[in-house]
Amino acid sequence: MKEELVILVDENDTKIGLMPKMEAHEKALLHRAFSVFIFNDKQELMLQQRAAHKYHSPELWTNTCCSHQRDGESNIDAGMRRLQEEMGFTVSLEEKTSFIYKAPFDNGLTEHELDHILVGTFNKEPQINPDEVASWKWMSLDDVKKDIKDQPSQYTAWFKIIFDKFYTYIQQ
Repeated sequence: MKEELVILVDENDTKIGLMPKMEAHEKALLHRAFSVFIFNDKQELMLQQRAAHKYHSPELWTNTCCSHQRDGESNIDAGMRRLQEEMGFTVSLEEKTSFIYKAPFDNGLTEHELDHILVGTFNKEPQINPDEVASWKWMSLDDVKKDIKDQPSQYTAWFKIIFDKFYTYIQQ
């Protein structure tokens, strides 16, 4: 299977090239990404626990899904594609904001992403892909905020950054 390519961008989200995903993470180069946040009618957020074999942040809790856009794919289309691949459903998504973050990992890789935050609504149970997701749960934003404070090591780096800096954008 051919390695996935990521879209290298500048600080203005202008495409400057393509690169294999692992190489971009090894070199800590800025690339385009997205994070999807799905809420139910009770204003609870659907969290996923990353699968144990993920190359970074295994078994950590995070937003509903996240990944990288493919060349020529819109942020919304990418979010809907990955939501189906990881969680087994699709819904309409709305882009709320974007931001740049850099997070080094213990394995020598670094996430350096211009991350687009996408939000949608869903009220059923997902059909998770066990190759991507270990578990899932609904949590209120207040409970998530408290749990991140009490157990920060249980959450991914990007999720903690989004929750700290962009809390108002993900609220429904």
